[in-house]
Amino acid sequence: MEMTPERLLALPADGPLHPAYLIAGPEMLRVLEAADGVRRQARAQGISEREIFDADSRDFNWNALQASFNAPSLFSARRLLEVRLPTGKPGKEGAQAIVDFCANPPPDVILLVTAGDWSKSHQGKWSDAIARIGIISVAWAIKPHELAQWVESRLRSRGTAADPAAVQILVERVEGNLLAAAQEIDKLSLLANGQVIDAGQMQSLVADASRYDVFRLTDAVLAGQAGQVSRILAGLRAEGEAVAGLMPMVVKELVRAAALAQVQASGGNLGAEMKSQGIWEARQAPFKRALQRHPNPARWERFAAQASRIDRAAKGRGEGDPWILLERLLLAVAEAQAVRLLAA
Repeated sequence: MEMTPERLLALPADGPLHPAYLIAGPEMLRVLEAADGVRRQARAQGISEREIFDADSRDFNWNALQASFNAPSLFSARRLLEVRLPTGKPGKEGAQAIVDFCANPPPDVILLVTAGDWSKSHQGKWSDAIARIGIISVAWAIKPHELAQWVESRLRSRGTAADPAAVQILVERVEGNLLAAAQEIDKLSLLANGQVIDAGQMQSLVADASRYDVFRLTDAVLAGQAGQVSRILAGLRAEGEAVAGLMPMVVKELVRAAALAQVQASGGNLGAEMKSQGIWEARQAPFKRALQRHPNPARWERFAAQASRIDRAAKGRGEGDPWILLERLLLAVAEAQAVRLLAA
């Protein structure tokens, strides 16, 4: 069966536990909270033994997981076995191990699989097997037009309410960052004293989580959020930032992406390359989306070369308005169709 992460999280602690769960998707806050809900339900029903398997590479030993399926419990009648699958793809051996488990689940084992990446291409016999005996919960990213409703629901769950204008202020402040929104809502639940929050109170109570900094800029570029790229650039310029100060981070991320594109084009291990470059799991999804838009390594080399020209212009050693040149470059990275801007 399938259900949303929020519905899974709301299941009663004494409700029936299913033999297997798959919680996956790009919105990590929703994935983590839904998984926490399964863990709480397991603890409430006396399951104190928990094993974690990080299946984050091709070298993961699936035989060890299968052995654990059949091993006797040491401390409680039942056990919770967690498989962390960052890519959402267990491979042939892992898929078979999960299918075999689901065909005859041990009565003393609850299987929880979590993944940070998910799409229709990830589905297969293994996920269908989990759906037949358990629950699949996909945490899709909250769309911009859905964020206000998510904020209102989250406020209600914390015993707090806000009028529509106040909700919109919070939405604009967090700019789609659910973790920042969740932190602010937790704070508001302590400060509101049971009263409905209006726009003025929201302005004074909520910190500006949408600071225009270069880290958010590069994340927006890689994630393909062209509108946000333009807004952040305008904010940086209004705050008195200089293009020359932004370029080191921009160049660094473009060079990183160029190296990843080379590995991907040659059929190498993209996940291992990301790890070697210090790109941790939370930041891998934007790079993957960028590589889907621009799979050709030559294009990334072109982007990096253009960044070098912009850096020279920003330091007075080249022609052109560096702000205009930078916006054209970043929009070209964010949207494949905008590559033509580089010729303008």
